[in-house]
Amino acid sequence: MEIIINFLQSIAPFFVAHGIVGIIALCVRLYMQGEKFKKCSDETGKVAIVTGGNTGLGRETVRELARRGATVYMACRDRDKGEKARKEIVKETKNSNVFSRECDLSSLDSVRNFVDGFKKEQDKLHILINNAGVFWEPRSLTKEGFEMHLGVNHIGHFLLTHLLLDLLKQSAPSRIVVVSSKAHERGRIQVDDINSKQSYDEGTAYCQSKLANILFTRELARRLEGTAVTVNALNPGIADTEIARNMIFFRTKLAQYVVETILRPLLWSLMKSPRNGAQTTLFAALDSDLDHVSGQYFSDCRPKELAPAAKDDDMARWLWSQSEKWTGIGL
Repeated sequence: MEIIINFLQSIAPFFVAHGIVGIIALCVRLYMQGEKFKKCSDETGKVAIVTGGNTGLGRETVRELARRGATVYMACRDRDKGEKARKEIVKETKNSNVFSRECDLSSLDSVRNFVDGFKKEQDKLHILINNAGVFWEPRSLTKEGFEMHLGVNHIGHFLLTHLLLDLLKQSAPSRIVVVSSKAHERGRIQVDDINSKQSYDEGTAYCQSKLANILFTRELARRLEGTAVTVNALNPGIADTEIARNMIFFRTKLAQYVVETILRPLLWSLMKSPRNGAQTTLFAALDSDLDHVSGQYFSDCRPKELAPAAKDDDMARWLWSQSEKWTGIGL
């Protein structure tokens, strides 16, 4: 018995120390989850589109919209993954009005095909959530030759939104929600090398695309004044999703093992769950207090100050003009 007591006394400090660390990590985790959108609403009769709706924040957004009775279209790059997620959400929410349709934002033809198909099925649209995105990808090009971050995060969504504006206006009051990032604060529109042909850095390209999201939002809000269609951008925070799957850390099995066994547990307390990461998106899409609010930027379900570069109206107009050329709008 004495041996057992001595052994327990010897290991007690270890468990106490780790217990304290665990409690601290849990407290940090709870704090980092951010504000919640707690208002109840009945979205029956509303039609919504969520890009990237089969995984991460998009999936959580679709689930909550469906739970509230909305008809939701999941615009997904991968048809099979989209359909699998759709079935799971329908089963969970008991809402059969959830649909998955192929929409690859790295192909403008795919975007056009998605919109054509949607308009054959629906004659109204109340909520468009531009959620899908790529993050810190090795350099690659879209079908039309655009740098992938710029092409998916901005150009694909620019065309998608433009092609749906007629339905949004027709269905007003309606809303457009653009999922941007705090990374816009480090972004710069590289006018002389916006497609990263001369040099490429994953972080620089991503931050540029997130700044483009906000410049697009502000210019679109100006153009939509008086239409009862609002558009706002947001920062969802750092969430534990699959968006970073193409980072360099994930390119080898050894790196994946290190990430999953060491880095992810270390970062666990600092990341939001996907459900909590979607809260500001739901706030921007559904909060009744935002019926007449447009051109704003939110984080943790409240207004957030923008970086100076995101307030550059001349750059917003330049980017809009270039985006029209890239997408062939007006030609």
